Amino acid sequence: MLIIPVKEGENIDRALKRFKRKFDKTGTMRQLRTRQQFTKKSVERRKEIQKAQYIQNLRDQEAQ
Repeated sequence: MLIIPVKEGENIDRALKRFKRKFDKTGTMRQLRTRQQFTKKSVERRKEIQKAQYIQNLRDQEAQ
């Protein structure tokens, strides 16, 4: 559970912004979305390889 202490006289919008930033850093929503649907290890590995190939292709084009 995240605890964001609100300082005396602090704007609530600023405290909310700190909460959102801290929440994003924990990766809770990312983890929740990945757990909603099961993907096989072979599919995950294939996606990793495709992503690596795409990035390598971009770097090769940039180097030319």
